[in-house]
Amino acid sequence: MDFSVLLEALQNPKIYPEKPVSVEILQTHASAIFLVGKHVYKIKKPVNFGFLDFSSLEKRKHYCHEEVILNRRLCPEVYLGVVAIRLQEGKIAVGEGPGEIVEYAVLMERLPREAMMDRRLAEGMVNSEVLQKIANTVTQFHERAMTSPEIASFGKIEVIRINVEENFSQMEKYVGASLSVKEFQGIRDQTRKFMEGHLPLFAKRITDGKIRDGHGDLHLQHICLTDEILIFDCIEFNQRFRYGDVAADIAFLLMDLDFHEYSSLSAELAGIYLSLSKDWPLYLLLNFYKAYRANVRGKVISFRLDDPGISSLEKSAAREDARRYFHLAYQYAQKMNRPMLLLTCGLMGTGKSTLARALAEGLSWNRVSSDIVRKELARLSPQERRYEIFHQGIYAPDFSRKTYQALFDRARTFLADGSSVILDASFKKEIDRSAALSLAREMNADFLLIECTCEEGILRERLARRTREAGQPSDGRWEIFGKQKEDFEKIEGVDSRLHLNLNTRFSLDACLRTVFQHLLQRGAGDALPKSERTKEIGT
Repeated sequence: MDFSVLLEALQNPKIYPEKPVSVEILQTHASAIFLVGKHVYKIKKPVNFGFLDFSSLEKRKHYCHEEVILNRRLCPEVYLGVVAIRLQEGKIAVGEGPGEIVEYAVLMERLPREAMMDRRLAEGMVNSEVLQKIANTVTQFHERAMTSPEIASFGKIEVIRINVEENFSQMEKYVGASLSVKEFQGIRDQTRKFMEGHLPLFAKRITDGKIRDGHGDLHLQHICLTDEILIFDCIEFNQRFRYGDVAADIAFLLMDLDFHEYSSLSAELAGIYLSLSKDWPLYLLLNFYKAYRANVRGKVISFRLDDPGISSLEKSAAREDARRYFHLAYQYAQKMNRPMLLLTCGLMGTGKSTLARALAEGLSWNRVSSDIVRKELARLSPQERRYEIFHQGIYAPDFSRKTYQALFDRARTFLADGSSVILDASFKKEIDRSAALSLAREMNADFLLIECTCEEGILRERLARRTREAGQPSDGRWEIFGKQKEDFEKIEGVDSRLHLNLNTRFSLDACLRTVFQHLLQRGAGDALPKSERTKEIGT
């Protein structure tokens, strides 16, 4: 049956069991959607785009059933089933009955347009509570999502490279139209460098079971914020677009928030997701997968520039949208391969070493501890306690100067190799904090000073417990706490993007969430409108 004739027939309210007053039709490049009272009927167009093949009735039937099965994972009450569309005595009928089946449709409950996430965002109705619910839903979905040796194979670097290079080959046509030569080369080169420089990370994602049968199209317009979170319209037509790292799935939503200038919410959502999933290494992949997703969006929108049926005004709007996506991808790419120099500082007992160890273990970053380096320089075992008088012995100012210089020398070596490093020390003197920042700038590394703080009652309990524990390299104790506090030079005038004041009385997971949210928030700064950006110190 001619498809245009079918489309016209399906706009007749009388053929539907619901007998609605009217029928509204929406179309995409691959589907036609009919809004029928409280229901939606979605048919697949008889098209073949290579990556999507709906060219035969049997294939369309198969993918209708796949759409229902897969989407019931996240919103079973919305996807009601597959219905046949029949030709009865020369007329189209929907549902059970006699006649030749000429098409199939997915039957869905109609979701309220006003509850879609993009609408709620525009109305300022997405807060931390809503983000928590979304993160809970996505995290649980990823934990339950199917995996297998076949699915895991889609996490191999060879497969990821194919997807990435396919993007580049299809993007290249639009260089000069919707992206610049500089942006194209920057995205391509930094992405390739990241893949080659992080082969162990990609391999570990497979062994850690992070390659799953995901959603594949997780963005704002596919999330409905009713009393529960309803996420719909996953990729059903191509496993290659759905099988992959959970990082790629959540990155799509985070990128979409960045693109629509909700970067603060994007960072907060990412922080919540990381703390719920405990998948801290995912942080390392976010810029990579955000750039990939932004490239896909820019490329797909650029395809419209080749459509002769689109007006010049529509093409101009498409070109501008594509440019914004590609520019966002370029911003992500510029951050992919920059190493990080991170300092955990603060008074004794504030948990800076605990935080540094957790970050180092979670991200496989290098950690250099002043407690250990100091005793190595003194040719002592790290576990040997040296309860010196304040500013005496191995804690004398001259010896501390040697210790910090050794910290910086080791950090320089790691950074020169492109590796991130955490320096774990009190950093009580401004001269040492400034030296660390200068080192980061010299080595073209990102920088963050995490100032760990805590109420003194809790610190006293921690220090007392530490003195009873064997194998601790720190010699900190309550008897000298007051003098160290007096000696600690207050941190002032530091760019808020480079300094995080962290109260460590909260759980370690809560502290890590705050750290990652801060890193992600400042990392998305370039995607914000100028009015929302933090002013750079010294400019």
